Amino acid sequence: MMEPIVDDKVLDYEPHPLTDAGFTASAGALEELTRRAENHNQPPTSHIHGSSTSVESHTWLSKILPAGTIESVENKFHLGNYVLDRQTGEKIWEAMSIYVRVGMHLLYYGSAQENALHWKRTLQLLQSQSEKMGMEYDSPESKQHINPFIKSFQLEPTLFEMVEPDPNAYPTFNAFFAREIKESARPIAEPENDLATSSPADCRLTAFPSVDLATKYWIKGYGFTLERLLGSPELAAQFNGGSLVIARLAPQDYHRWHAPVSGTVRGIKDIPGAYYTVNPQAINEPGTLDVFCENKRSVMTLERSATGSPVAIVAVGAMLVGSIKYVGGVDTVGTQVRRGQCLGAFYYGGSTVIVVYPPGEVALDDDLVKNSVEHNMETYMKVGWRTGVKA
Repeated sequence: MMEPIVDDKVLDYEPHPLTDAGFTASAGALEELTRRAENHNQPPTSHIHGSSTSVESHTWLSKILPAGTIESVENKFHLGNYVLDRQTGEKIWEAMSIYVRVGMHLLYYGSAQENALHWKRTLQLLQSQSEKMGMEYDSPESKQHINPFIKSFQLEPTLFEMVEPDPNAYPTFNAFFAREIKESARPIAEPENDLATSSPADCRLTAFPSVDLATKYWIKGYGFTLERLLGSPELAAQFNGGSLVIARLAPQDYHRWHAPVSGTVRGIKDIPGAYYTVNPQAINEPGTLDVFCENKRSVMTLERSATGSPVAIVAVGAMLVGSIKYVGGVDTVGTQVRRGQCLGAFYYGGSTVIVVYPPGEVALDDDLVKNSVEHNMETYMKVGWRTGVKA
């Protein structure tokens, strides 16, 4: 049998069988999950955020998805990933949520753009379900989700860091999800050093000195280019040969992003797109489309105060993310922002922030690069922690 070819590249895996029955089953699974999420009195780990490795999740999916489909995905993927804690050095296993697992099924259908029907149906499904969850979590009734969410993800010890620590004071679940943190809770590393760069989020982070390294070790989907990511060949040209920091926010994380450097806002570009999962299993999978360049995103360009160089900050939406919103008027060209300042918030779902630096603008910290390139793992980081320094 010939090895499958995508974009003239020979792949080392058998592509996912794309059938109408498989799509219908995957679509039904996602719709059922979002329907279950409407039950305000149930903890999220009993439905949409249930572990994909649990017996209950396997049993439920087995009733919906074709046997061959679920077996192929279970054999192909680890259904979770390890993250390295930068402070302790501990390697932590994080199981994939069941909604992400369903999203992995749908990613294959979205990748089959030669089949326009599969592609369009996938885009429409993910958009409708993301909008549905956004509306659900903007309703006053969604307040009932807040305390079960806190208990499920053991967030009680973090509430004192919030500007509003009382969960009952939030009018909706989305208001809690995009909660604001006290600035004192996320001090920036080396505040006196204008040449240092910081993590843009509480996140699982990868760092690559070049785009070539990023595509070799992490971004395996086809179609990734800086021009596509940034939506501008002229802007992309300023970053050729530069470096990337990729910050993935899990649903349980504090869900705002912050400036990695100080500078002046020189441009904002909103790019419409899809709502594919940004789980590492999706990013690392050869033969699927590159979700960073396909998903809805907003590109902020800064002129860095310390060097005058451009820095691009790309806020990428993901599966079930309702919206991406800037805060405090920072989306006005000419606005001055400082390193560690809050720039915006994601509303419900996982999401990603990508920071792009031009060549020579930052020497990324060795431990972050080593974890990303040698160990092929994300590093758990918080807002303000150092990611590098201009050499």
